[in-house]
Amino acid sequence: MADKCDLCLLGLIILSSLLTGTSGVYVFISSGENVSLSCNEALSDCKSTTWTYSNSFRRSGRVELITGGIKNKDTERHERLSLESDCSLNIKNVTVEDSGLYICSQYVNREKQGPDANVFLNVLHVLVYSSSSSSSSSSSSSSSSQTEISPGRSVTLSCQLYTLYPCDFWVSFDRLKLLWVNQAGVDLKTDSRYQILSSSDQDRCIIITLTTTLLNEDDNREWRCQLTRRDQLETSVRYTVKYSDPADTASETEVSVTAGSLYRDPTVEYLCIDGI
Repeated sequence: MADKCDLCLLGLIILSSLLTGTSGVYVFISSGENVSLSCNEALSDCKSTTWTYSNSFRRSGRVELITGGIKNKDTERHERLSLESDCSLNIKNVTVEDSGLYICSQYVNREKQGPDANVFLNVLHVLVYSSSSSSSSSSSSSSSSQTEISPGRSVTLSCQLYTLYPCDFWVSFDRLKLLWVNQAGVDLKTDSRYQILSSSDQDRCIIITLTTTLLNEDDNREWRCQLTRRDQLETSVRYTVKYSDPADTASETEVSVTAGSLYRDPTVEYLCIDGI
């Protein structure tokens, strides 16, 4: 019941923003990158600036990251935060836990100045699982670590978009899409050696997995997970297979993140209610 009430509240918040003209900014970025979130119409003195964060639409769940232009040291991410001269919020080395709603508010003498700036941060992340017929164990890595693999092993790459809310409506209306492509940009669904599956859950808006058995010729082969919105590329994660010297029994792969593009739409809000 509580979850359904939260969804109703979410719908009312976004519907209200549509009716009143309040805008929001949608930012898509890959984990491990740095991002700057803009505070619209910020005053020249950032001492008037407050940034809050929430991964739900419960007001009680909001956390103040910046108060009066000063970082709150009680938050886990405070070392990765900083303010620009225009009061934009910088986040270094973005993680999936950073996805959510960021609100910039301005106060002078405790009186609110102008409308809030609402920024929805959505994070693209890849997990890597490797296994072989001789071992049932699997390993996972984020977009900045390494996984031991070798030819003959089965590898699964799980590309996941973390967002704030259940987004069936948002995905269908805004045409959000994840796909795995090769270096030439060709969709890997067209190649029978790859098994591609799509799904979603409560925390991850879209999940697309690629599973294949590694071949000798896969050394230095690159696969990319791309996020598109309205058929336009938003951000991507690149995965490159790197085999070690053949004399070594251990092999390794590197995952690197491409520069993610940011999408900012100052005029559009999206109603995203599960079941509509």
